[in-house]
Amino acid sequence: MVARAQASNSDISVLMDSETILLPDFISTLNYVHKLDHDWLLIASSRNISDFTFQLDVYGQHWIGDNGQRIKIEKEFLSHGWWEDCDDTKVIMAWNNADIPLHGGVLPPFLYGKGFHTDWVINEALSSKFRFVFDASLTISSFFVNSHDFDPKMEARNWENVANSHMRALYGSLFFHEADYSNVIKLFKCNGHYHFGNTTNNIVYPLGSTKGLSFNGLEVFSSRKYKKIIGCFDKVKSLRKKAWCSKKNQLMPLEPLVLPFSLEHLLSARADQNKTIVLAVAGYSYKDMLMSWACRLHHLQVSNFVVCALDDEIYSFCVLQGLPVFRDRLAPSNISYDDCHFGTNCFQRVTKVKSRVVLEILKLGYNVLMSDVDVYWFKNPLPLLTTFGPAVFVAQSDEYKITGPINLPRRLNSGFYYAQSDNTTIAALKKVVKHASLSNLSEQPSFYDTLCGFNGSYRLDDDTCQEPETNLTVHFLDRNLFPNGAYLDLWDSSNVSSRCMSIGCFVLHNNWISGRQKKLERQVSSGLWEHDTSGKEDLYQNPVTVSQLVQNYPGMCFAWPEVFKNPNESVLSATDILLPGQKYYLVPLTTLKKLKRKHAAEKKKSLEEPGPVESDESRNDQDA
Repeated sequence: MVARAQASNSDISVLMDSETILLPDFISTLNYVHKLDHDWLLIASSRNISDFTFQLDVYGQHWIGDNGQRIKIEKEFLSHGWWEDCDDTKVIMAWNNADIPLHGGVLPPFLYGKGFHTDWVINEALSSKFRFVFDASLTISSFFVNSHDFDPKMEARNWENVANSHMRALYGSLFFHEADYSNVIKLFKCNGHYHFGNTTNNIVYPLGSTKGLSFNGLEVFSSRKYKKIIGCFDKVKSLRKKAWCSKKNQLMPLEPLVLPFSLEHLLSARADQNKTIVLAVAGYSYKDMLMSWACRLHHLQVSNFVVCALDDEIYSFCVLQGLPVFRDRLAPSNISYDDCHFGTNCFQRVTKVKSRVVLEILKLGYNVLMSDVDVYWFKNPLPLLTTFGPAVFVAQSDEYKITGPINLPRRLNSGFYYAQSDNTTIAALKKVVKHASLSNLSEQPSFYDTLCGFNGSYRLDDDTCQEPETNLTVHFLDRNLFPNGAYLDLWDSSNVSSRCMSIGCFVLHNNWISGRQKKLERQVSSGLWEHDTSGKEDLYQNPVTVSQLVQNYPGMCFAWPEVFKNPNESVLSATDILLPGQKYYLVPLTTLKKLKRKHAAEKKKSLEEPGPVESDESRNDQDA
């Protein structure tokens, strides 16, 4: 909404709730502040009127009361209403259109009208100090009629407000400190003249009187001088007993973010015309790879995907990113961040979630294309995969040898397969899930041993198996079209994309590599990366030095996430390299100074006041 307002050709942009009623002094105020020789941002809160009994006359020019007599609406609403400071959707914002932005932050993907948007913009504007920010609530008469009707639909959509509260806390300077509007300069009117005043320090800045409207050479008028103006200011202040609602405790734990959608509802909303779902299963450690995967599908116009969240962190992350997600409550806990790759105990526990969730979706009547988030899509494979028909299970081969059978023992890759929702497939998948639940290995051996038999005893030829009890046919996909991470050493090519496209790849699996970090670095360095973790529109596909980017963020520095615990050793130098996919923080230099002072004070205090000796066990309990 802000961008849309700024795109207009007018000198001033205004952003406000459509149900707010403005009175004539709004225009008078804008006519005054438009003359300021400094870029500005005006904010004003509206009055809450519980019962508005007035109406316009037949000419639409004057307000009349119940008795039919003309009234002065300004006087009436001042005596009946109260300022609605805590609902930021009722706050009016206006600013002069200039080259300078309102703030230096990255605007979160707020749901407009669901709270916190205006509050966030105001705080960022105050933190950035690009513009003169002032409160004009004392000179602008505006109000809205409060509705007492309860709407159950609005109650059910409370998750939208909660989502906005999370984004408000995660983006910009509110991540580091609470908002404080107590010191915002107030615009007020006295004896026909506009003045600026600071209610906290009881200081008046008489712009617009004898000094004109220039900020150059501005004098501060203390309480000893111009007592008449100060007295007038005190009288105006008394009309408003509070200036903005309390902004304390904003850094307290946020309300859990939960979507009011069942799995059935989510599937019905996302499935394509063939009732097919693309499924990804991910934990928080793979959030960046998940976003790259989702962005790639978006680029290919594949919208029928859903995400199964393995933990609460990735669930909240997906909601805030606008991804269709559901939480698997049976997923294993304590999923390792960096040590959950192929061969680890964590990997064995996590992979078994996938087959169980796929089976659940198949039972609900939806076909499933299961795709790990480390599978890069060059083009949409669904038109090809759906041609195999019912009772045929198609899967990627994990065979790395260029020649020979591709369905040898344990070569079925359970990270990319397509399953039809039919009785034959469902019966076979039940056997796979049961086998995996009794196995100490990952689900991948269970797929092969169940569907192709131990040591491949159910193989029909070099790329096909048939499970004898259910008669499910298993087809291993052509590796030129669906290569794994070891086939033809494609990941070692100088131009991975061109090489893959030349042999007709639909996808390329980023497997046959140990460790999440190595996997991430390989995909990013290859150029097969679609997501910018900084939140900006620019996509940095290659490493970049701090000096190349920091010039775009004046007054900021780049730091590791540990900056809050160890600010002295976490700041990156100008020559340090930023890797796409890695997590960095942009921290205001003023905040960094505060963190260093706080860290030094805490360190000094710990040295001066030695606490009780702790045992190793109690220390470990606290760390846990």
